Amino acid sequence: MALEIERKFLVKGNFKTESHVSTRVTQGYLSSSPQRTVRVRIKGEKGFITIKGKGNASGISRYEWEREIPVEEARELLQLCEPGIIDKTRYLIRHEGHLFEVDEFHGENDGLVIAEIELKNENENFSRPAWLGEEVTGDRKYYNAMLSRNPYVNW
Repeated sequence: MALEIERKFLVKGNFKTESHVSTRVTQGYLSSSPQRTVRVRIKGEKGFITIKGKGNASGISRYEWEREIPVEEARELLQLCEPGIIDKTRYLIRHEGHLFEVDEFHGENDGLVIAEIELKNENENFSRPAWLGEEVTGDRKYYNAMLSRNPYVNW
């Protein structure tokens, strides 16, 4: 199993001009338990299934297992997911040696924009782009699994 080390931030201002790729993402949860989530995702024309373990105390690290599956199977599995399918556009932005994934949410989460950066270790330094706002790492309400149950429109 791989260890995912990532930090999350709200986004302020214009980030899209720095993006080199954008992809529509649809995802749902077969299980959104805080102990483990099982996610089905369609990213562009590819399907994925992902299992994530409970995060550590800081919320920065947790175990993650992901495999590509046929997109047709992902579409079928989305029909079995809990209510609250996530719809977003993911933008990839390279900034001073790091890759930021910026998610612009649609539907019931419209207006929410979150950036994630994966790191090699929890203490790795990185340069913050001007559009990077408040850190929300470890704040469960910003987890996609939580946004599927309690969307941004309800806040």
